[in-house]
Amino acid sequence: MGFKSAVIGSALAALAGLHTASAAQPKAAEPVPAPMRDLVWGKLNFLHTTDTHGWHAGHLQEGQYSGDWGDYVSFAQHMRKRADDLGVDLLLVDTGDRVEGNGLYDASDPKGKYYYDIYREQDVDIICTGNHELYHASTADAEHRFTVPNFKDRYIASNLDYIVPETGERVPMAQRYRKFRTKNQKVNVVAFGFLFDFTGNDKNTIVQPVRQTIQEPWFQKAIREETDVFIVIGHVGVQMQEFKDIFKAIRAENPVTPILFFGGHVHIRDATAYDDRSFAIASGRYFETIGWMSVDGVVKKVEAPTAESPLSFHRRYIDNNLLGLYHHTGLNSKTFPTEHGRNVSAMITKARKELELDYTFGCAPKDYWMTRAPYPSEDSIYTLLQQEVIPDIAVKPSRKDVPRLVIANTGAIRFDIFKGAFTRDTTYIVSPFLSVLSFIPDVPYPIAKKVIKMLNGAGKIMQAETHLDTRFMGIPEQWALNESIIYKNPGPVIHDGVQKPLDGLSEKPRLTEGYTTRDDIGDDGDDSIHANINFYLVPNCIQTELSFYSGGEPDTVDLVFLDFIQPFVLMALKLLGGRYGNEHVQSYVEGTFTDLWAEWIKKNWSAKC
Repeated sequence: MGFKSAVIGSALAALAGLHTASAAQPKAAEPVPAPMRDLVWGKLNFLHTTDTHGWHAGHLQEGQYSGDWGDYVSFAQHMRKRADDLGVDLLLVDTGDRVEGNGLYDASDPKGKYYYDIYREQDVDIICTGNHELYHASTADAEHRFTVPNFKDRYIASNLDYIVPETGERVPMAQRYRKFRTKNQKVNVVAFGFLFDFTGNDKNTIVQPVRQTIQEPWFQKAIREETDVFIVIGHVGVQMQEFKDIFKAIRAENPVTPILFFGGHVHIRDATAYDDRSFAIASGRYFETIGWMSVDGVVKKVEAPTAESPLSFHRRYIDNNLLGLYHHTGLNSKTFPTEHGRNVSAMITKARKELELDYTFGCAPKDYWMTRAPYPSEDSIYTLLQQEVIPDIAVKPSRKDVPRLVIANTGAIRFDIFKGAFTRDTTYIVSPFLSVLSFIPDVPYPIAKKVIKMLNGAGKIMQAETHLDTRFMGIPEQWALNESIIYKNPGPVIHDGVQKPLDGLSEKPRLTEGYTTRDDIGDDGDDSIHANINFYLVPNCIQTELSFYSGGEPDTVDLVFLDFIQPFVLMALKLLGGRYGNEHVQSYVEGTFTDLWAEWIKKNWSAKC
């Protein structure tokens, strides 16, 4: 397939610290130097973000990802200028899940009060919807009112409809596809924007399954349009069936036309190729990663490409690290920030101040990890939740002496806790959702005690019965792993592969832990060379037993759970012989899980760091 080996360029430039750098947000950690791999430019080039989940202020506690949205604005401006100077094209792509996961979005009332204006400052060329834009009717409404008009004809919704609240009319969320021509190379593009076969959306949106959508007359007409390249963006993992079905449909009508895919959803860095004239990339999560794809060779139809025409693809996973952004633009701390970028950073700083995101609830005594430490262990955030947090917050005064099983899904936790200040921002970073504790009283214990095993180990059974995918209860980063590995839960695996040695250096530099990606293309995709990170598998759900007393097993228990997993719990009970429905579910305690966690921090961790 003609993949060229990556060039390790100017490897020591960042390490040498030739130019000092400061992160754009006042309290952000200093950027971290690392050996670098250069970007490879082609005729068509792309910058890609996905699953940013509100992290547009960057990672304030992790220097290697501490660039903010203003820095990305500056970076894109410089890269567009370089594309113009080279006479090639650069397009920006975003594939959804821009909301839920950070105080910059979640802490305002209404949610996203500042976010929509901040995000729109980036000049994105093709954009689509993620599932997190659809969980709540209010979020989908805001997406339709703000993001869609902000990006106008650049927003594509190939399989998503919106229900107009005033009339009940069903309309496309945005245009079904986009046809346009690039600025410099004049490449003709037909672009689509998909969402995976999502079923957890609220009542004001409709997601049409991909296999149905690709049979629609409009889609069949679009894939017969005269074009030089097809671009499919989607909130879809690049290994998921939905992209493969789209590829097969397009390729059946276009034997040699390049087809480019930009995915997301599963929160990992990944790339693959469905044949030798296609390429697909996913670009991580939480604004840690800016994806890079380039295409070179015979692209335009005027050049009469055939199956034998040379075509090459390259990818990089760019750390959102200012030192790396300087390296790729050839600039420094003085020449890199643009006026536009500075203004966007100032917008973020102002929003964070008004939202009081630096308000400290308490001081974390140590790091607690989602997957860098095994569960159970003293360093696991799930052990902290199971053994310390849940026993204090899962208490209904009128039933505090009733034996109870409390089940929380691991997907309710979205990020690690770092030693130091646990702020208002941290509460949303760790658990941003509106989940509350619900319960079913007096469930026979012989049935209730088997629910956790069903949730963690009977995914295929439950999916066959109801089409409920139990992986949705767990963490997205684990969805991409082989299903058999998830259910066998054998123990530690190395995150994204092994460390590749840096060529051409007589002495190995001290490497910061980070992504060491191995995808279907190879192990040279990361722009920054890192030491690898251990990745330990975690179950879909964890369980805490409370108010169990000596003297044998209780006859009945209160079955307490986060309301997000209610459909799964009810199905598990049904498969175990229990007859329970939504009418049996009651509220357990007031307040969201996020609020209860924050109160626990306030009471149990010192406010002085």
